[in-house]
Amino acid sequence: MTQLTWFKSSYSDSSGGECVEVATTSTIHVRDSKDISRPFLHLSPAAWDAFIAEVRTTPHH
Repeated sequence: MTQLTWFKSSYSDSSGGECVEVATTSTIHVRDSKDISRPFLHLSPAAWDAFIAEVRTTPHH
């Protein structure tokens, strides 16, 4: 696999809370930045778009 360039979510913070990073190629890669040694998700662009659409319409607490 080629080297991925990871981007941290704008909702993540430096206090060790919820930290998600995303890298994009022809596939969307998602990982927990608190433990990058763990496996990460590989999503199709269509699956990622559906996920984002759901997140945007779900109330956040």
